[in-house]
Amino acid sequence: MNARQVIARRRARQDVDEAIAHYLGEGAEQTALDFVDALERAYDRIGRHPGSGSPRYAHELNLPGLRDYQVVRFPYLIFYIECADHSDVWRVLHAERNVAAWMQASDAP
Repeated sequence: MNARQVIARRRARQDVDEAIAHYLGEGAEQTALDFVDALERAYDRIGRHPGSGSPRYAHELNLPGLRDYQVVRFPYLIFYIECADHSDVWRVLHAERNVAAWMQASDAP
């Protein structure tokens, strides 16, 4: 099966940069590298199986088609929409944050 392209929006890339900076600020360089590896595996999974993410926040946030996918071994959720030819990543948020408030701060259309 050919994987779809996974495209992270500017805000999602900033979220990832902030997560990496947090780990590095804690002196956890290996954890930061492990996070990047886990994120890449998650993006690969989304690209190969875009319907595998949970639609649980779609109704709560009134964003039809929104899915979230947990980054394995890390408390981060990838929020994305399936498009015809790619997966559009809106945010990468810590699972314990107020998701509704953070999603409103996204650059979603």
